[in-house]
This record gives sequence, structure tokens and C-alpha cells, in this order.
Amino acid sequence: MKHFTCLFIISYLITSGLFSQNTNEKKSTASENVSIIEKEFLITELNNISHKIWVYLPPNYTETSKKYPVIYMHDGQNLFDNATSYIGEWEVDETLNELFNKTGKGFIVVGIENGGNERTNKYTPWKNEKYGGGKGAIYIDFIVNTLKPYIDATYRTKPQQKHTGLIGSSLGGLISYYGGLKYPETFGKTGALSTSFWFSNKVEEFTSAYGNTKKVKLFLLVGEKEGDDMVSGTKKTKKLLLETGFKSKNIKSKINPEGNHNEAFWKSEFLEVVKWLYNIK
Repeated sequence: MKHFTCLFIISYLITSGLFSQNTNEKKSTASENVSIIEKEFLITELNNISHKIWVYLPPNYTETSKKYPVIYMHDGQNLFDNATSYIGEWEVDETLNELFNKTGKGFIVVGIENGGNERTNKYTPWKNEKYGGGKGAIYIDFIVNTLKPYIDATYRTKPQQKHTGLIGSSLGGLISYYGGLKYPETFGKTGALSTSFWFSNKVEEFTSAYGNTKKVKLFLLVGEKEGDDMVSGTKKTKKLLLETGFKSKNIKSKINPEGNHNEAFWKSEFLEVVKWLYNIK
């Protein structure tokens, strides 16, 4: 089961990065308050690939002088627009627009495109003997030291740690988990969805070293239909976190019996993740 699940997920990761570039026949579904930053962002250590950055702004952003929390997310082309997504978008913009209309709570979301062939390198902090990777620290450093300062200088943000989130799925969940624990002074809210904890056993050593942070809220999500290794990896990581000193009140784990490894699952759970992380009733 583990071997099958890993192969399925790796296949998904590769195709989601490559097929999302072929978008000519699909109609755009991005909301008016979603745009792509004109500035080019290069990470020289990742083959100088140009990374498109999507930005979602609250519906009332131009009508007020308010500042807003910021959520950084991976796989930007799959978050807002069916025309650029692999097998369906997360509908982050529609979900947050509706949340704003109901509660008045607004967010800025920064979606970083996955870089296609470099996706595995970007989203994995450690190498896998079979699948490679291992440049995730470079990617997270880029977010912390380059992208976040730009976003804070360009938009009306609440830059403090308690207002800054990091959310991703699959390998994006792994790099979110890594980034949230590695930089607890930067990211106060972490959503690790369908996290590929199986990718490296070094995650255990890392958790033991960084898991005693008192400042981070963490939402762990997995679907039972993703495979036993995915579910057990999530359970094992939560147990180790609590043993290491992570506050139980700051961690929430959810196992959805119907959850599969795809955008439809993450879309259906995104609102709950955001509401829990940011204490929205």
C-alpha cells in the first residue's frame, strides 16, 4: 500500500506541475480581486526559474485603509483559476469572498506557482533516495527573506507572526510543516494538508528539534482514501509533536474518511482550516 500510494502521489505531483501549463482550452474562473504580480521572482539556486506570484485581495481592499493578515500558499496556479489548474482549482478566492461577506474577515493570499519540474526540489527539505528533491530550505528562505518583505512593502498587510499563515498540500504540506516549525517567528499559522511525511525519515529528527515551539498553530489534515501510510504518517507526527512539547491546544488533526489526494478534497476543507487557524466562528 505504501509503495502504491507513493507512486500515485509522485505521479500526481509531476503531472500537476506540467499539465497546469497547458491551459488554452479552459475558461478563467479567477475573481476580479485576484491578479498576478508583474515583478519577476527568480530563485537562482533553483535553476533561475521565474516564479509567477498570484495575489488575492479582500473584496473591500480598495475601499478602505485597513491592513490584513497574509496567507502564503504553494501551487499558486491551482488555487484561484480553473484555466491554470491541473484537475480543478481550490476556489480560494470564492471561498474567502464568501467568508468576507458573512463575517467581514478579510485576508490577503499570496500564491506561489510551483515551478513545474522544480516542484519536488522546492517542496522537499530533504532528499529522497529514489525521488530526489531536497532544496526546500532555499525555497522557504526565499519566502521569508525576499517575497514576504516585498509583499509587506507593497500591500497593506499585518506583518506580525500571529497574522501570517503558510498553507499547502501534499509536498506543499510538507514544506509548509517545515517552514512553520523552522521559522516560528515568521509564520504563526500552518496548514499541512495531506502531508507527504513519508518522503523522508528525517522529518522525525526535524520534529524533535523544532517541535517544541509555543507560538505556532498547526492544522494537520489527511484523507483515509489517500492510503494507510499517509494516515499513519500524520498520526505519528502529531504524537511526536506532543511528546516534544507542542501545545495540544495549538494543534488540530482531522482524518476525513472520504478524503482523496486531490484539489477537490483540499478545496472542501480549506474554509475549516482557515477558520480554525484564525479563530473565526
